[in-house]
Amino acid sequence: MSAAAVEHPCDGEPESLLESAHRLSEQLPPGYRVEIIGGVITVAPPPDGPHARALTKLMRPFIAAGLDDGESAVLQGIGLWLPGGPEDYAIPDLAVVDADFDEHRAENSAYDPAVFRLVLEVTSSNYQNDLRHKVAAYAYAKIPVYVILDRRHGRVHVLTDPVGGAYDRHEVYAPGQAAVLPAAIGAEVTLDVAELVKAGRPRP
Repeated sequence: MSAAAVEHPCDGEPESLLESAHRLSEQLPPGYRVEIIGGVITVAPPPDGPHARALTKLMRPFIAAGLDDGESAVLQGIGLWLPGGPEDYAIPDLAVVDADFDEHRAENSAYDPAVFRLVLEVTSSNYQNDLRHKVAAYAYAKIPVYVILDRRHGRVHVLTDPVGGAYDRHEVYAPGQAAVLPAAIGAEVTLDVAELVKAGRPRP
């Protein structure tokens, strides 16, 4: 979808990208997720059942590690304000944030990237957005850890050490392996890749 400004239907003044995104959100059926990444409006389809099942299983190890109490919180669908563009924002599937995130609200119901310890995406049909565009966006925002459950290829990606618009470390884990996340997120968390990949696939 184009990022160019469009004519406002009421007063003829140029419509901002953020206004276009809001209008699109209101026009789409429930469940669609509208984001602005790199100055471009993107639309993610509603999650299917396997996506939701995988996300539930992904939450459990973070909660079991105590990251949803005390100094941090585990949240789904929280807005992340991105410094890559004046109107950029994303809505990651899952995030681990500082407990005082409420005090760091930015614009558009999104929050300052400084409170995010980790963001996680479960891929859908637009998987290249998670594997390419969001890598650069999250790295530029200095999100310390970016985890991707790549349902199409049956892998888990763990990206750490953001520098500029890229991550210095990119580990890829296949079923049979355990993805150990950096303790810097606040606790030791290990992801069972086989369990997550299985959860993210339709059942016969």
